Amino acid sequence: MDYLSTRFADYLDYAKSVVLLPTSPSSRIFALYLLTSALFALFVYLRMRATDRARYGSFVKFLFPASVWRHPSAWLDVRYFFFHQLIGHFLLLSVGIASSVATFQLLTGLGSYDQATASATLTGWKGAALASGFMIVSFVLSDFIGFLMHYLQHKVPFLWQFHKVHHSAEVMHPLSNFREHPMDNLVYMVTIGLGYGAVTAASVHVVGYIPAIPLLMGAPVLMFLFNVTGYNLRHSHVWLRWPGVWSKVFPSPAHHHVHHSCHPDHLDKNFAFMLPVWDVIFGCYVMPEDNRDVKFGVTEKDKGHELNSCMKLYFVPVRDAWRVLTRPTAKGGPAAAANDPVAKPQAGAGAQV
Repeated sequence: MDYLSTRFADYLDYAKSVVLLPTSPSSRIFALYLLTSALFALFVYLRMRATDRARYGSFVKFLFPASVWRHPSAWLDVRYFFFHQLIGHFLLLSVGIASSVATFQLLTGLGSYDQATASATLTGWKGAALASGFMIVSFVLSDFIGFLMHYLQHKVPFLWQFHKVHHSAEVMHPLSNFREHPMDNLVYMVTIGLGYGAVTAASVHVVGYIPAIPLLMGAPVLMFLFNVTGYNLRHSHVWLRWPGVWSKVFPSPAHHHVHHSCHPDHLDKNFAFMLPVWDVIFGCYVMPEDNRDVKFGVTEKDKGHELNSCMKLYFVPVRDAWRVLTRPTAKGGPAAAANDPVAKPQAGAGAQV
């Protein structure tokens, strides 16, 4: 009973933290990030209104268009946000930490991070430089792992059945970012956790301790800057691309919109979360001049119309993943699966991160 009482208290604390996400700088929907995204949207609105004043009404209507907020997909995202955060995400919460700690312990022989951070550390400019370098290496490695796993989610039929949940949104707003299947969360938590554990272990072997990551308002500096530069427009109707080559260097909302587009030219493109250079290096970068061909949602073969409730977002992918595992044997091998619309991944046009 004591164990159950403790776990229930933990859950209540977690549920409270979900409600308070807009007050936390570590959250994607921190109030400041939403505000700065709105300011970027205002910039887009003013530019568009300057070219066609008669077409655009008030900024409020531009920011909250009826075409988005009258769509069932938008309100499914609102319901699913609370459904998933309070159930699946809570159950997976410790997985990423556990994978990091396990990797760290395996590579260092130490029992915990505390044993490494308790050592003497460098101070002054050397300590600051080392901490910044540690942050950059962790950031780049985590982003590459995220890019690689995202690529596999589109290319491996079994993984796609779960990832298509995220791409099934037909319109997008900031909470669409959280339309993810628990299996997707598990993939990222484990793999990125393993990567971070390896980086911390390498730091211990090279310099003898784990540097403290520089923080800004309680969030890692690079993550704070990423979130404050219009992050929430990535899952929105507002098209914003950086000019010229800068779109290949810095992440823009348009980069992610293209990834969610089901136009044939956009399928399986723009997998990177934070550094578009991965897409450039691996030949999957696309950036049109405008969004006339961008349409969100999965292709018809992926049966996006089935993913229209919270329960279906959880269990339809499980059914389809099981079919992927069983149909090749039942129908004569992998060649048969290649022509199976359920087994064959079709990139979609929704959100992600």
